[in-house]
Amino acid sequence: MSGGVDSSVAALLLAEQGYEVVGAQMKLWDYSDVGEGTYEDNRCCITESIADCRLVCDAIGAQFYVLDMTERFRKTVIEYFVSEYLAGRTPNPCVVCNSEMKWKALLRKAEEIDCNYVATGHYAIVEKGDSGRWRIRKGTDASRDQSYVLWRLSQEALSKTLLPLGGMHKTEVREMAKKHNLRAVDRPESREICFITDNDYRRFLREWEAGMGRTPEAGEIVHADGHILGRHNGTAFYTIGQRKGLGIAHPTPLYVQAIDTENNRVIVGDNDTLFGSELDATHINWVSREPSSEPFEARVKIRYRHEPTPATVTPLTEDTVHVTFKDKQRAITPGQSVVFYEGDVLLGGGIIA
Repeated sequence: MSGGVDSSVAALLLAEQGYEVVGAQMKLWDYSDVGEGTYEDNRCCITESIADCRLVCDAIGAQFYVLDMTERFRKTVIEYFVSEYLAGRTPNPCVVCNSEMKWKALLRKAEEIDCNYVATGHYAIVEKGDSGRWRIRKGTDASRDQSYVLWRLSQEALSKTLLPLGGMHKTEVREMAKKHNLRAVDRPESREICFITDNDYRRFLREWEAGMGRTPEAGEIVHADGHILGRHNGTAFYTIGQRKGLGIAHPTPLYVQAIDTENNRVIVGDNDTLFGSELDATHINWVSREPSSEPFEARVKIRYRHEPTPATVTPLTEDTVHVTFKDKQRAITPGQSVVFYEGDVLLGGGIIA
């Protein structure tokens, strides 16, 4: 439970359905670790959110625990996040947090106190398919669907998962929160990266690296045609498709095309050259689909806000695939998750190489 409206309503629904509910909030980080940033809204890991969780649990007669998982989160999520940017890739830490924290660490804690399931406020549906394999489907509310960030979940984890909000719309969730007078109903929506409180990942990286006694190395910003256009303050501060903040003058708009960490260069070029028709992906996890070596057609999503698009997925090894799109896609970004769908069913996913 985060103290927000979604996890609070999920707990209420489960209690109404007859489950014996145990509430838990994972304390994942301290402001002293991630930098003060701004502190203008309520979010997880603060006293007020813990109090909100306790109020909900008191109302349904549930036990409530605060679980200190800061060390594991630091090693598993934050250090991964930093290392990926330093390697020239753009990570999605929520994907790793879901699989490693909520469906590994938390599941183990749940088993220690004899809980049969882990439940969250995610907008997605978990069910057993006709083949007997557990599968994930998109949430009913398309505007809130979170199946994309769940592609790393194992069959074992899915067999112990309840997602009470999967068949609901956000408006219904808010109505239920109002009915039960939950304070969380008026809380702002949480941002994608919980530990970057001001939504400024560059500020976070600068402070983190300074805390480690490291300074990002400056280098060249180079046009795709080979001309040197300026200097950058560290390749980690740039992402594929970025236009603003390049600090260079040019008669036409320029966008980041590639990040060359080996030569400490940021490559820029025209928007037209940002489009690609294929990608390779690694660390593949098959969710609703059995592993296979045969190519198949799917609708493929290359970032959280990306509209799934037709493509052919060709398995190369047990954990790598090649994806060929029907139409070229803009800013295919290494480090981001690529996810495969058949209709509303999440087939699997991986990391763009």
